[in-house]
Amino acid sequence: MALEIRHLRAICAIAEAGSLSQAAAALGMSQPSLTSLLQRLERQIGAPLFVRSHTGVTPTPVGEQTLRRALTLLVEFDRFESDLLGALGDGPVRLGSSQMDCLPTFVERLDDALPGLDVTVHVEPSSAVLAQALARATLDIAVIAMSDDQEVPLAKHLGHRVLFSWLPIFVGIPARHRLAGGLEVDLADLADEAWIGPPGPEDGSLTSLRAATHRAGFTPRIRFECPNGGGRHLIAAGQAVQLVEPTAPELPGMVVRPLKGDPMRMRLVLAWRKERLTWDQAENVYRAVMTSYTRHAMASTPFRTWWERRRDSQSWDGLVDFFRVAGS
Repeated sequence: MALEIRHLRAICAIAEAGSLSQAAAALGMSQPSLTSLLQRLERQIGAPLFVRSHTGVTPTPVGEQTLRRALTLLVEFDRFESDLLGALGDGPVRLGSSQMDCLPTFVERLDDALPGLDVTVHVEPSSAVLAQALARATLDIAVIAMSDDQEVPLAKHLGHRVLFSWLPIFVGIPARHRLAGGLEVDLADLADEAWIGPPGPEDGSLTSLRAATHRAGFTPRIRFECPNGGGRHLIAAGQAVQLVEPTAPELPGMVVRPLKGDPMRMRLVLAWRKERLTWDQAENVYRAVMTSYTRHAMASTPFRTWWERRRDSQSWDGLVDFFRVAGS
């Protein structure tokens, strides 16, 4: 079997997801097909690339070496492909974004990231809708937040880069809540609360909430639906609690707290249409998002407190590099 680019993408997707099932979903193929492909690769190489366990997969020493080479090759290939295809025509660049509290800062940086281009911005709470808009060419580039345990497939013709492989999900609760004085909140202690439903339930966020609360021993009572990501006035009034991104600001009447043990996580991905943006243009947007998010995060008291308590943990290794400069 001759080695192909798709094989390198499969290896990298497996390592990134830490799971064959999630990697298969990201690649738009079935898990048995991906497993068969990996087994053929390992037979050809003559050594296992991943160690399988009930918690997922981790690279072997041979796998680590293969990954390093694969990532280098894929970066160069993607740059070549994007530069070959990228040719912005008339009309603005249409950028979509999940709801992020750093969005105003990010938008300010877009002029420098894409000089000389008009950029329109569409904020959409559903990661599934953003992915579909890219696939249908109604958006050119998007910042997409995905629940860690739910995969939102990206069309194969899109370029993409992972911004953050994982970020914790926090909770917004009333300032006068009995748990507001602690550094973190145990999810199980919110069993009797009225919840504001996640804004993008069709992309798995509601499923993730229900799975996490099931592990905590209860079923959430979803009383409010605020599809545009609002509802913080309900929290401030003491009527509800809601999952929020970790950099969400604390408003009058509302505090933001980490969830004990990080039972829910998300990742941020940048995806774009290769025929509309070159690799360098996508890279500029990537840097604008990273800079905006990290600086906003480190200015957030709840996030920075969480960061200081987690930064030396082995489970935190995947994020240390992103925040080391901003946190120093």
